[in-house]
Amino acid sequence: MKKLFIVVNVDWFFLSHRKDIAISVQKVGYDVTIVTKNTGRKKDIEALGLKVIDLPINSRGENILEELYTLRFLYRLYLREKPVIVHHVGLKIILWGTLAAKLSRVHGVVNAVSGLGILFSEDNRSVVSKIILRVLRFAHHRKNINVIFQNVEDKSLFLNNSIIKEEQAFMIKGSGIDLNQFCYTQELNKGKIRVLLAARMISEKGIFVLTDAAKLLKERYKDKVEFLICGAIDDNPMAIKECDLKAVCDGNYIQWLGYQTDVLDLLKSCNIFAFPSYYREGIPKSLIEATAVGRPIVTTNSIGCKETVVDGYNGFLVPIKDSKAFAEKLSILFEDKELRQQMGRNSRALAKKYFAIESVIEKHLSIYNRLSK
Repeated sequence: MKKLFIVVNVDWFFLSHRKDIAISVQKVGYDVTIVTKNTGRKKDIEALGLKVIDLPINSRGENILEELYTLRFLYRLYLREKPVIVHHVGLKIILWGTLAAKLSRVHGVVNAVSGLGILFSEDNRSVVSKIILRVLRFAHHRKNINVIFQNVEDKSLFLNNSIIKEEQAFMIKGSGIDLNQFCYTQELNKGKIRVLLAARMISEKGIFVLTDAAKLLKERYKDKVEFLICGAIDDNPMAIKECDLKAVCDGNYIQWLGYQTDVLDLLKSCNIFAFPSYYREGIPKSLIEATAVGRPIVTTNSIGCKETVVDGYNGFLVPIKDSKAFAEKLSILFEDKELRQQMGRNSRALAKKYFAIESVIEKHLSIYNRLSK
């Protein structure tokens, strides 16, 4: 059996974004091992019949000695276990994993760029970003390496900085969705109109953009609408403080729900999905899930987010950091139930066309087979 390592920063992210791919390729004959940080979900991965190796990694990335330890761990792991293919997910894993794979001479490498955050934003010209680009360029200068992108901007960044060549790049829109599990559900016809935002609680996800938009609409809609914010406080240095989040939520018109395990149920119970992110996304899984369930979406005309919305067809695209524009588009949907429902049906059509998990699995398997020869 051909040995495949899928390397992901944390266990819960693997379960939410790469589980179906790993299970499917193991069924067709690959020997799959998941290399990830154990935050308490290791047993859940093992219960799927997958092997797991604990990955020492600090998501904050503030200590260079810890970063070098992660690099050394991956280098020694690849040297000892000799996987035929390693599949790295996320920028930090790509950075150290690709370098480790090159030094240990791993046969084939797949890198999945799932968003570049603020590090490569247009206004960031830091020394750190320049160094990372140089390391990426060096690590990718080898044969038998493919890079998967979710949006054209990330692909262009890699090409324009001579990290890869065109023939090494592949486009796969997101991590896929099970359209049977996330089935089309018509909005409820009773109670208040519910606007849902599900994301990590960091400012760049536009949390305060939405709360500011909600405040602009409050006088007119406080008895007709409720805003639900779903997500845990993040350990990222950019994370919003709990006290700041609670300060903008009144527990009624604007509610912070914290971490929730029933996001699907929340999606089915909401009328509109809002995502005001100005973070450099890949394609957010929550937006893909919202299209699958059949919800109109209001999001930003920014990298990654705009991949899920055709403006005026299944939702609206607004400029980043523009609470007034966000409020205006939400009010249109509040006033027009027929438009909400039509846009919801259109969202489902886009999900079937672009985001079905079966297509994503097929494309990954094709890449694995090509690299393993």
